[in-house]
Amino acid sequence: MKADSVQGNRTSDLRALGSAGDGLRGPLMESRCVILDIGGVLEITPPTGWLHQWDERLGLPLGSVDRRLDDVWQAGAVGTITATQVRSQVGARLSLDAMQVESFMSDLWEEYLGTPNVELIEYVRGLRSRCRLGILSNSFVGARELETAMYQFDELVEQILYSHEIGVCKPDRQAFDMTCARLEVRPADCLFIDDYDVNIEAARAAGLQAHLFEGNEQTIARIAALLDSATSLDTSHGAFSESVPVRPVPASEQDGRNRFRSQ
Repeated sequence: MKADSVQGNRTSDLRALGSAGDGLRGPLMESRCVILDIGGVLEITPPTGWLHQWDERLGLPLGSVDRRLDDVWQAGAVGTITATQVRSQVGARLSLDAMQVESFMSDLWEEYLGTPNVELIEYVRGLRSRCRLGILSNSFVGARELETAMYQFDELVEQILYSHEIGVCKPDRQAFDMTCARLEVRPADCLFIDDYDVNIEAARAAGLQAHLFEGNEQTIARIAALLDSATSLDTSHGAFSESVPVRPVPASEQDGRNRFRSQ
């Protein structure tokens, strides 16, 4: 995606949020909303060690491949590079031929896509008549096409916001603001689910309710509590106040779903 397209999406989403906040219609004010992360939540994405395997295959010190492609990961996470350009840079920087590049990309996507969290996906599928549903994911260019083909997340929720399409990664507040704008809901009425503490704290700072994903049972119970509540989930409301200590995560690890390790 071109940078000007990303900026256009960002501007229009923030403008929509401002308009909604100035005069929400009645039904929108009462809407409950669940927003989920993908990697580590809807997808089970354990590390496969693929980057280190490529270090060994190419006879390089551990961490070399990751470092050589650091700016490519970051560009792919916010949509300032195309999938074709990613392949070109991988080949040039690692001295790989076309077949090796395809093998490299296959390893990348194998870890990135993981396997479906079937129990949670099926539970969320049953919520369509009860609340608004969205996805907010730090991503990498090409993710929408592959995840749609494998998991049909576009049929699971109403809106999917990928960082490589909106031009900003969690924990940036703009990511949460744009998600609420797309779904036409108030932040206070939303429950955001993610497996990284830093994103949970950022969501709360943006006015959303938030739940740290540590397993399906607790997460399903937390969603049920949201939907069963009769009062608006304002962040000042004590009934759903949660305190999760922040585990510091380097900013660079917030790019491209934690560099394909499990965000």
